[in-house]
Amino acid sequence: MNLISDVLIVIVALLHFFFLYLEMFLWDKPFGRKTFRMSEEQARQSKTLAINQGLYNGFLAAGLLWGLFAGDAVKIFFLSCVIIAGIFGAFTVSMRIFYIQAVPAILALALLLVA
Repeated sequence: MNLISDVLIVIVALLHFFFLYLEMFLWDKPFGRKTFRMSEEQARQSKTLAINQGLYNGFLAAGLLWGLFAGDAVKIFFLSCVIIAGIFGAFTVSMRIFYIQAVPAILALALLLVA
């Protein structure tokens, strides 16, 4: 069960590294605008905020990977952070965020806790 949980944690971390790349480097590019359903003007105006947000996603990903070596308490902490961010995003932006961000972390956390 631990192996499956760790694989899910790596997947969640990779997702957050992708979010970092998307928000820091592709935000105002066609793929980023399409992903976040924004106009060029909206992307231009919010680019600095997106870069900051992307950096935080990178911290979450790094913490999750660190947890693979540091132990369950670190994994639980960073998975909980991801879940809370996903729930908050669902309430404030789009329900899609819950499914993309929180659900994989919930699954990883559930498997971690039953192992």
